[in-house]
Amino acid sequence: MSRTVHILGAGISGLSAGVRLADAGFVVRVHEATQQVGGRCRSYYDGATDLTIDNGNHLILSGNRHVLDYARRIGSVGGLKGPPDARFAFIDLAADKRWTLRINDSRVPFWVFDADRRVPDTSPADYFGLAPLAWASTQALIGDTIKCEGPLYDRLVGPLLLAALNIDPPKGSAGLAGAIVRETLLAGGQACRPLIAGDGLSSVLIDPALRFIRERGGSVDIGHEARSLSFDGDRVTAFSLGDQSVELGPEDAVVMAVPPRSATALLPGVSAPTRFCAIVNAHFRFAPPPGLSQMTGVVNGLIEWLFVFKDRMSITISGGDHLVDRPREQLAQEIWNDICRVAGIDAPLPPWQIVRERRATFEASPEQNALRPGATTQWRNLFLAGDWTDTGLPATIEGSVRSGDRAADLVLRT
Repeated sequence: MSRTVHILGAGISGLSAGVRLADAGFVVRVHEATQQVGGRCRSYYDGATDLTIDNGNHLILSGNRHVLDYARRIGSVGGLKGPPDARFAFIDLAADKRWTLRINDSRVPFWVFDADRRVPDTSPADYFGLAPLAWASTQALIGDTIKCEGPLYDRLVGPLLLAALNIDPPKGSAGLAGAIVRETLLAGGQACRPLIAGDGLSSVLIDPALRFIRERGGSVDIGHEARSLSFDGDRVTAFSLGDQSVELGPEDAVVMAVPPRSATALLPGVSAPTRFCAIVNAHFRFAPPPGLSQMTGVVNGLIEWLFVFKDRMSITISGGDHLVDRPREQLAQEIWNDICRVAGIDAPLPPWQIVRERRATFEASPEQNALRPGATTQWRNLFLAGDWTDTGLPATIEGSVRSGDRAADLVLRT
């Protein structure tokens, strides 16, 4: 008899666990509380722009092993597009200076000795000053571990860590920052090639996963929120979906891949982060000019990263708490002004949409990181997944998929 695993939550964490388990022969039942799947990693039609847009702009790197393995398993890895090597375009709006960071494939960082490949106005010694991050404790602050000033920090390290941790970098966990540095810059260019879902996140990371699970006898149901769980000794025996009760067989399991607030409501006593940070994304219906890089880092501007697609231009602002209450029309115009400077265009404000996620990620501080739980619980058939659990990474797509893989592996071991 096939074992059944119930996945509570159809975000990228829950789907990655479901895909892994369905591939191993389990019957997978995914239950999503909302009316859409994918969580913060989804696409949808937007009437304001008359486009299909992503809820947020997400960058994947060629070294994100768990994400790429997941995409290969569901047959969509070809939808992640990027340059043939690790190159990143930047512009400093205050200095009116442009450059392209080009990282060589080898782990030996030859690129830092080439002034044409590294950040302007930096020296090789500046890069080796980042070494303390590689072995830093998660309880240490970034601001106490490295120097958070100077051209290298302002033009590369600060923007990179802000995007990864979604917190003002000096206040962030040095250990989490170190994990990012080890898996990207220290791993060489072969791990740093940027990859973007050009046709939308859902088409690459979500829809193929739903098909994968259903084609193997599983199901994905939306609009069904788990309200409570029943226990007997060290096992979960049932859970409620509204007025419906789902009974578990003796060999069945549950993967709880819900947001931290929902997890602590269902499992009193489970530790979870309590503070969160916002991310602001904006999308504009405007065909980008020829020759503009797929992604551009912006220094000394309101926007931080500009992404271009065939029919739109989109931006991301991390650590966006200061913008969540800004009037939408004013914010859209200010963002568009920055885009025009970066793209070298002069055009009136086109149709636009702003997406503000107030609780986008947990606050990646040492204090909040210490509250992240592991994947196991006191119940032998109940496991946790989510980028807010203790993945060893900040709240990234790689961390999300890694958490789902870890929960699935624990089910397989039992």
